[in-house]
Amino acid sequence: MTTQTNTDFEVRSENAMCVNHSELDKPLSSNIKYIFTGILFGIFLVKSEVVSWFRIQEMFRLQSFHMYGVIGSAVVVGIISVFIIKRFKLKSIEGEQIKLEPKKFNKGQIYGGLTFGLGWAITGACPGPLFAQIGTGATVIIVTLLSAILGTWVYGKFRDRLPH
Repeated sequence: MTTQTNTDFEVRSENAMCVNHSELDKPLSSNIKYIFTGILFGIFLVKSEVVSWFRIQEMFRLQSFHMYGVIGSAVVVGIISVFIIKRFKLKSIEGEQIKLEPKKFNKGQIYGGLTFGLGWAITGACPGPLFAQIGTGATVIIVTLLSAILGTWVYGKFRDRLPH
């Protein structure tokens, strides 16, 4: 029996994409560390102004370096992290070997990137900070959230028929 590997993710371990239902069934108090981490991450997003639609618009109008600096810093941290993972053969939190598999390029990535960038520029929101934006009171972003959910569903429905 062979299983097909999902290649949508570059870094993964055997159980990384599995939902551990026993974790979901635990009382809220045992998952408080995840809630705290999410709140802390949201605070960082708000304080660094990366959830500001104004900062996002500045970026796309080439009027400010702020967002490019934040994104560039994240890229540098990612490069260093991948180097460390490869160099020291680090394992996941579950103790499994982390596999970094090469990704094949296809033209669908260009179309997806352009669509993503266009939506980001129009709405002033990307999927990462949507909840932080809603949490700051920008409730109009709920429309963007629902659109992102719908777009994900449409992609899943028609994925096999899209350009490779």
